[in-house]
Amino acid sequence: MKNKKNNINEIKHNRLNFRPFFSVVITTYNRAHLITRALNSLISQTEFDWEAIIVDDDSSDDTYSKILSYTKKYSQIRYIKKIHSGEALSKNTGIYSAKGRFITFLDSDDEYDPLHLESRKQILMHNLNVELLYGGVKILGNQYVPDRYNYEKNINLNECIIGGTFFIDRNIALSLNGFRNILVGTDADLFDRAKNAGTTMIEVSQPTYIYHHETADSITNRLLADL
Repeated sequence: MKNKKNNINEIKHNRLNFRPFFSVVITTYNRAHLITRALNSLISQTEFDWEAIIVDDDSSDDTYSKILSYTKKYSQIRYIKKIHSGEALSKNTGIYSAKGRFITFLDSDDEYDPLHLESRKQILMHNLNVELLYGGVKILGNQYVPDRYNYEKNINLNECIIGGTFFIDRNIALSLNGFRNILVGTDADLFDRAKNAGTTMIEVSQPTYIYHHETADSITNRLLADL
């Protein structure tokens, strides 16, 4: 009887731990020249308990051929191509497809430090009540973006919430219906809605998310150029 009870407990434990700890959502649109850098930084992680969902927003370049070798070699990397609808809705496609306990993001023109996932998992495992972890970014390139309340005003990225650093409990992300499809401030908007919903949060400072803001075709850089 005791052995049977132990077996049942073991099955329950295995089921609870069957899903990956992290789901990494990578959205991309015509960035074949950059996405391999992002993917290389992901597969170089010291933490291995993750899946990745690449959401291709109907790229017309050779994005698919660039990532094909990764999806063939790494079974935990999935690829979804969808009708073009923008970054926010592409991220939502990834959120709805994610299986992990925590959902995080890697923009196709950014990259991770090798310790990024491992360092965040350590924090989350020591703070089991935390539902949203954020912060810890190294910014390269243009340090300014348009203010989400006044596009003609620029603010320093150090004053901003950067969604690439989010590690959000999957259930919380789903309950908030992911990102809203707005031009600027999608990350801050999700953060504000999570905070208003009473989500337990921790901010970290270890800069292991590498945010490349030198890219001319980034949404905020394009918007700045048009002002």
